[in-house]
Amino acid sequence: MATRKKSVYTKGAPGLGVRRRWAGGQLSLSGGRLARDGFVYHAFDGWPIRDIAKTLPADLAQDLAAAESEIRRLNDDPPRTQLLEAVARQLLRAEAVASSGIEGLELPHRNLARAAFDPEAATVNARSVLGNVRAMDEAIRLGSADRGLSVADISRIHRRLFEGTRDAAIGGVIRDRQNWIGGRDNPWGAAFIPVPEGQVTGLLKDLCTFAARDDLSPVTQAAIVHAQFETIHPFEDGNGRVGRALIHLILRRRGIAPFYVPPISLVLAANYREYERGLTAFREKEIEEWCGLFARAVTISCRGAAELAGRIEDLKRRWREKAGSLRAGSAAAKLIDLLPVQPVIDLRTVESSLGISDEAARLGIARLEEAGVLTELTKRKRGRAWECVGLFALLDSFERIVATADGAHDSGRRVPRETATSRGR
Repeated sequence: MATRKKSVYTKGAPGLGVRRRWAGGQLSLSGGRLARDGFVYHAFDGWPIRDIAKTLPADLAQDLAAAESEIRRLNDDPPRTQLLEAVARQLLRAEAVASSGIEGLELPHRNLARAAFDPEAATVNARSVLGNVRAMDEAIRLGSADRGLSVADISRIHRRLFEGTRDAAIGGVIRDRQNWIGGRDNPWGAAFIPVPEGQVTGLLKDLCTFAARDDLSPVTQAAIVHAQFETIHPFEDGNGRVGRALIHLILRRRGIAPFYVPPISLVLAANYREYERGLTAFREKEIEEWCGLFARAVTISCRGAAELAGRIEDLKRRWREKAGSLRAGSAAAKLIDLLPVQPVIDLRTVESSLGISDEAARLGIARLEEAGVLTELTKRKRGRAWECVGLFALLDSFERIVATADGAHDSGRRVPRETATSRGR
């Protein structure tokens, strides 16, 4: 079990890496008699990144610098405060939906907004995606702190991911056994077998040391941190979502994304096969190939985020036109600014968020409902709730545009399809 050779990614059971043995002795869904009798397999032999000091080809260095410039441009000229909060929140939600979608958790933006409004009524998938929003929030908070990243911080992000879900018990717990990606109930036929459990803690500490460096491009650093985390795969589940949250943490820590972190997962999710190829290249120490793919995803996501800001502003303008002449400072005017941040509302939400009276909240809601800006969800006398009209179609459209912006849509995941219903709402 201690024999080590050069690690090479190989689809299937045999390969080079850390030689291990599956004990067998039980019925299995894959591998047949070999799985019952036991077999030898090879886990990836991890390598440290703390001292990576590669001289990048000029064209790649230029692409990485251009990607960083796109992030800075997005953040250097943010819209006014209310729109900034709305765009930042919707980018985070879009990122969470896309990142979860890579792992098979599909959820429309409307369902996520409704689940955020009423978590108790949320479906299992909605709770999982809400957990991803919390994990990304936690990563951004940690990235804003004036200190380095620790293994405990990574565990905290993972714990937030699973809070309130049926898998809460595994939150923050670093694995103490071998895991694998693909295959079924044993490593036979797995697409990738991450590092052995004995390497996990040491490689996570090494990753944290690398994350503290300031002598690399922030985009390069975020790319390498993400790929290395995916290779370590330190948790039983949710590794991809935590690894993508770490992108947020690095870009925030390096100071290039104080307001907006572009939804990079959206691009990676829509081009999943290329994403897998990039991670494989990284594991074979072809770091330039992975960083180039990552830089393209950053650039596409930044341009999409800037377009989303303009579309949200246009949507708010259309809402104002529908509502007619609104007095500045009125409940209805304030509510229009709130809706992109809180697209599903009730009376209590409006009162507390806007700091207005019960009567003013009622009048504001009634004005916007009559104008077709709000539509009621509940159709009952008590506990009424409303959602805004147009935002969810806008977000679905944004996801389609960003997902296909490079003209080479090679998706392992569906992007939202425009329907008559989505166009109306």
